[in-house]
Amino acid sequence: MHAINIISGISMLGVLIGSAALIIILSVFNGFEVTILSLNGNFSPEIQIEPRLGKTFDPNTPFFNSLAKDPRVFSFTQVLQEKALIKYNGRPFIGTIKGVSDDFLKTPLLDSIVQVGSFTLKSGDQDYAVIGSEVQNSLSINVRDPLATMEIYSPRRPMGNVSDPLSEFVVRSITPSGAFAVGQDFDDMVVAPLRFVRQLLDQPVDVSALEINYKKGADLDAIQLAMEKAIGKDFTVKNRREQNTELYKTLNYERWFIFMILTFVLIIAIFNIIGSLTMLVIDKRKDIAILTSLGANKRLIQGIFFFEGMMISITGCITGILLGLGFCILQQQFGLVKMGSKMSMIDAYPISLRFSDFILVFLTVGVIAVIASGISSRLSIKGLNDIKQDL
Repeated sequence: MHAINIISGISMLGVLIGSAALIIILSVFNGFEVTILSLNGNFSPEIQIEPRLGKTFDPNTPFFNSLAKDPRVFSFTQVLQEKALIKYNGRPFIGTIKGVSDDFLKTPLLDSIVQVGSFTLKSGDQDYAVIGSEVQNSLSINVRDPLATMEIYSPRRPMGNVSDPLSEFVVRSITPSGAFAVGQDFDDMVVAPLRFVRQLLDQPVDVSALEINYKKGADLDAIQLAMEKAIGKDFTVKNRREQNTELYKTLNYERWFIFMILTFVLIIAIFNIIGSLTMLVIDKRKDIAILTSLGANKRLIQGIFFFEGMMISITGCITGILLGLGFCILQQQFGLVKMGSKMSMIDAYPISLRFSDFILVFLTVGVIAVIASGISSRLSIKGLNDIKQDL
């Protein structure tokens, strides 16, 4: 009997730990998704319009002008960007130069992504650039030095004198005012005023994209749908998730892979119940025979052992969910588990609780428990006639 109780306790403990781990892991991945959304939200627009073919397009059309005058629009930014060679103190780096119009600075919380300096693009007639952390680290740029200047190289259009390689590039110098960190998709960028990049790329009219942010309360899904219908097939309209599809796919794949691995751990833990209930059936053979002699049918006997298996599983599951919830709340409040490095924006593992995760874990444990308890309960009536004959 002691052995049966110990095995049952171990099975319940396994379900408890597995359920708690599932809640914690799912909440951490939710937290990463929310954090990445907020970080990208400081840099990525709510709606982005790009040409379906080619790199640039003319934004001076009646439709685009009407979008800029829409009263729901908070900021309407013209963007011109291209790959370029960046040099500082003779050291080269291939990055992206991104020219933005004045409305870009309306983006809220831009200062929150700045690590050093400030997000300044203009001061009087002087143009400044804000560089990504990858550019800063690769070139060892001191943004606090007012005399530090970067040289931006871009191929000349049309090509110059082939015999003179330098004539094939347009070169412009600009002073960095700050450095930002968002993610690997953005940290190789140099953000500069649109007029500076127009001169560099020799593009006086065309743009690469239009970035639009709307005022609070705007129905972005409805706006995107209406825009896609009106804009035609020559352009693509993307929301924030569609602008970073690979990133979100990777997060979701990792989330579900971890969920599947922990589910297999739960299956092993719950199927230990079969072992403990099998031992209990062997121990209670005489009691089972007596019950049947008193009128209990096979269905009642099966129900008793099925209920016990479900009770062990569900008790472990609910306790594990509550422990996981408690840990997640403590992590949210106090940041108990750190990420192992002092980051400017994320110090501890982020947590985001979703009710759907609790339902998912409970249903997962429930389905596995029903299967395991069903197998165990069938063992309780196996050979029942032989037991009665022995008595």
